[in-house]
Amino acid sequence: MKYATTGTKTALLMLAMLGIMSNTAIITSIPQFEDLFSDVKKINLLAKLMITLPSLMIAISSPFLGHIIYKTSVIKSAIVALLFFALFGTAGLYLNGIYSLLISRLLLGVAIAILMIVTTTLIGTYFKHEARYKFMGIQNSFVSIGGILFIACGGFLSDIDWRYPFGLYCVSVFMLPFVIRNIDEPKDVEEPTYEINVSGNLLFVYFLGFLLMTVFYTLPTQMPFLIMNHFGASGTLTGLIVADAMLFYALGALSFTTLKKHFMYGDIYTIGFGILGIGFIVIGNINTVPLFFLSAPIVGFGGGLLMTTTTSWVLDLAHYSERTKASGYLTSAIFSGQFVSPILFHPLVSFLGLQYFFLGLGIFIGIMIVISRVLR
Repeated sequence: MKYATTGTKTALLMLAMLGIMSNTAIITSIPQFEDLFSDVKKINLLAKLMITLPSLMIAISSPFLGHIIYKTSVIKSAIVALLFFALFGTAGLYLNGIYSLLISRLLLGVAIAILMIVTTTLIGTYFKHEARYKFMGIQNSFVSIGGILFIACGGFLSDIDWRYPFGLYCVSVFMLPFVIRNIDEPKDVEEPTYEINVSGNLLFVYFLGFLLMTVFYTLPTQMPFLIMNHFGASGTLTGLIVADAMLFYALGALSFTTLKKHFMYGDIYTIGFGILGIGFIVIGNINTVPLFFLSAPIVGFGGGLLMTTTTSWVLDLAHYSERTKASGYLTSAIFSGQFVSPILFHPLVSFLGLQYFFLGLGIFIGIMIVISRVLR
């Protein structure tokens, strides 16, 4: 097992942060697309795909990339991904058509997929058991803090011009030298057998990761439209509300380490989804913008707890020699959920309206939790 220096830990946190930034940096620009591209059919749906198309490419490419990275080089893959992240992420600064923008988001997805696989693989290499649980909590809290900064900056910039938030993606170029200096290529050295002697079903955890993101991703794909288009809030205020949710995402991630000492993974999932359900029900009953500062954090806390639980569960179950591949499949499952989320829920949103949709989603989650506990 390698020793993780402070520089190594910081580099891993930087790489992880880019995953959440990939979509949240531009969420306050997206509601403006309905006016910018008003002549394009189904622009409401296409605008939301700007957020989730990277997720589609990540979902498709991650299983293959996991095998490729395993057979080539983790570090070289990270370098290529950081450069591609800047190149395709900033495309909104110079592209004009909605379809060319959508293509750039697909290509951005490849870079994000590599970064996610590399990060999860390296965490499995550098940390074990309790140390891993603790770092996973710190990682997801750091991710949320990065998300807060990018969302808040993106909200401010989108009020000036919808293009400016895309410039935030160039941050990966500045991270590159630090990552190269502080991360080493993992060696495929056999570890003690107790590390791999864990019962469970990885496929089941992949499904839970998919389900989690399908539900949780209504926060960035649906809620900004509710806040800005229904309640008339500005991009800056909307960004602050989502940033508020990300702050509590960090607290939820940090709470995982404590909960894991007392509960099994399945029990933590029940707790986390219960929190999500409560948050959605509260959103469904809001009648003024300031109340979003109370409801959004509930959803954020549940999401942070569940995301940390999912990743830790997979790393516990996966054989050390299969972590890169397992990370690829987990990344695919999570981002499949992100991509499917707005498409799956679009008919319900159109039929019910955004606020009744959130109310119904929260009630449905509560019913499913009760049924699962009864049948258990």
